[in-house]
Amino acid sequence: MNGLSTVLIVVGLFLVGGIYSFVKQGMPKNLVVLLSVGAAMCLVAGVMRLEVWN
Repeated sequence: MNGLSTVLIVVGLFLVGGIYSFVKQGMPKNLVVLLSVGAAMCLVAGVMRLEVWN
């Protein structure tokens, strides 16, 4: 596991926490969807960069 994949996974998990918080606060759905897309992209990029696939 290299540094960039770790950072991407941590940022993705941070954004997932933001999604949970925004839903509880009743924020607009389009903002939650935008945050969800960003979190999913970070998590997928972090997992794909893991060195366990080689």
